[in-house]
Amino acid sequence: MPSAKTIRAPLSIVVLLLVCGSAFPWGQTGHRVVGRIAENHLAPSTAEALADLLGPDSLAEVSTWADEIKSDPAWEHADPWHYVNIPDGARYAAARRNPRGDVITALRGFESTLRRRNATAEERVAALKFLVHLVADVHQPLHVGRPDDRGGTDLRVSWFGRPTNLHAVWDHHMVNDTKLSFSEYAAFIDDASPDQITRWQNSTYLDWVEESMAVRESVYAVGDGDLRYAYWDRQRPLVERRLLQAGARLAGLLDSIFAP
Repeated sequence: MPSAKTIRAPLSIVVLLLVCGSAFPWGQTGHRVVGRIAENHLAPSTAEALADLLGPDSLAEVSTWADEIKSDPAWEHADPWHYVNIPDGARYAAARRNPRGDVITALRGFESTLRRRNATAEERVAALKFLVHLVADVHQPLHVGRPDDRGGTDLRVSWFGRPTNLHAVWDHHMVNDTKLSFSEYAAFIDDASPDQITRWQNSTYLDWVEESMAVRESVYAVGDGDLRYAYWDRQRPLVERRLLQAGARLAGLLDSIFAP
């Protein structure tokens, strides 16, 4: 579980991020879609509390921060917090744990930090930025991947003739190749009814993990590895549902923390 010590960002890193912006421009869209959808469903009091912490930055804007800091050695310890690998047929509780943590322990730790009255503003801001990012990560099926191929990273495929790996197809290509901005994509898919939003929000971190595991067989069904329109058309509804679920659930989680 992340501790108060491990989530303190050195001032130099913060300055670097403000000057340089995102170091991973191709990974922005999906996370920002989730952030924008969450913004659409926040209680007004939650939105006010978040503005007090983040200032002018939106959830969409801070959603990629946890990826942007990956290149800094000061945050190397956070790499395992973005995923959990679970073998087919296993459950999270019985799976071999990474002693450095995983996405579930990180989510629990950052939620705890945000709820802790004596947490510093610096700790709360870092915890919030991680939480925004990791809620999206756990909804990406290959961030709850198989250990033997590191969540599809070692599974080589091509995407419309371009060599890549299956994890990258899900992290980047299927979202980016819509050619929509994050705000356009969020508006396009944010169409669930209030009742559906509520049902999605009445769930736990472990429910989200099990949902990602439940669709892995379809995700891994890559045939000869030459992925084109047939794979994209088959998986697009799942991609959009997971983005929408992540945004709705992020809003519900933040409301539970910040709404009076």
